[in-house]
Amino acid sequence: MKNWRNQVAVLTASAVLASPLVTLADTVKVDAQLPAYEKVDGISGTLNSVGSDTMNNLLKFWGEAFKKYYPGVTIQIEGKGSSTAPPALIAGTAQLGPMSRAMKSTEIDQFEAKYGFKPTTIRTALDALAVFVNKDNPIEGLTFEKLDAIFSKNRSHGYAENIVTWGQAGLSGGWADMPISLYGRNSASGTYGFFKDEALKKGDFKDQVKEQPGSASVVQGVTEDKGAIGYSGIGYLTSGVKTISLAEKADGEMYAPTFENVVAKKYPLARYLYICVVKTPNEQLSPLVREFLRFVLSREGQEIVVKDGYLPMPAGVAADELRKLGLAG
Repeated sequence: MKNWRNQVAVLTASAVLASPLVTLADTVKVDAQLPAYEKVDGISGTLNSVGSDTMNNLLKFWGEAFKKYYPGVTIQIEGKGSSTAPPALIAGTAQLGPMSRAMKSTEIDQFEAKYGFKPTTIRTALDALAVFVNKDNPIEGLTFEKLDAIFSKNRSHGYAENIVTWGQAGLSGGWADMPISLYGRNSASGTYGFFKDEALKKGDFKDQVKEQPGSASVVQGVTEDKGAIGYSGIGYLTSGVKTISLAEKADGEMYAPTFENVVAKKYPLARYLYICVVKTPNEQLSPLVREFLRFVLSREGQEIVVKDGYLPMPAGVAADELRKLGLAG
């Protein structure tokens, strides 16, 4: 169902996090086969990144670390949503287009109409798109049928009724009559598009969804609203919310958004985080873009992925991406 499932290499058990509440840096280790980054001469200039809000912190952390190697580099980051990345690459206002979803065919067509070739899309990290509830909410999990009936007006998964209270979702006692408050991202977000496609079968969101400009805003809303539910990248997990387990089928087993389940290809809302670039076929990238991406795919770059709460890339996947860039794997 999801391309990433056929591409992710299984990491060793020591490199897996059993609970998303555990500090990643203490439990997840990057693949020892990833190449260490080696500084080169002559790198300077301005690097502009326009795209995913989910990846804002990643780009910031990568940028800060990269500048330690190259103090003459300036990195400007604008993260208003994945849908802003393709237009910025097409207009030439950005060299990096971070996206938390794959490019749509229409976006690729527009890119190709401008340049005469397709964009180069680089996988940079793995993410579990998590469904969050308030930390005091006792619910442990939902099927896609119920999740769809909570968020979508279409109920494409076929659930019999519209779910508007926590009692309908399976809770009792004082929670039974509590209305469900919905928090999500705006339509410019790749997270919005991914959740719509995968969890709602491309159904329309309810008008009651409180659309937020960023992932942190979704988590903040759920933190402050006892009856809330929302979705965001696992890297935005805080102590004010908790994640719930999900099952794709009504009678299927539920899986938590742990990194163990992501790597084992069990958690149903896992995805890659990408950076798209303009690379002319059979030509080298500019030295600045080349070195930044080489750093992202290095051992040091993937340690930053862990620092920001995401799952690092296996060495084999990173080598595949380096080959896309015309660099040694």
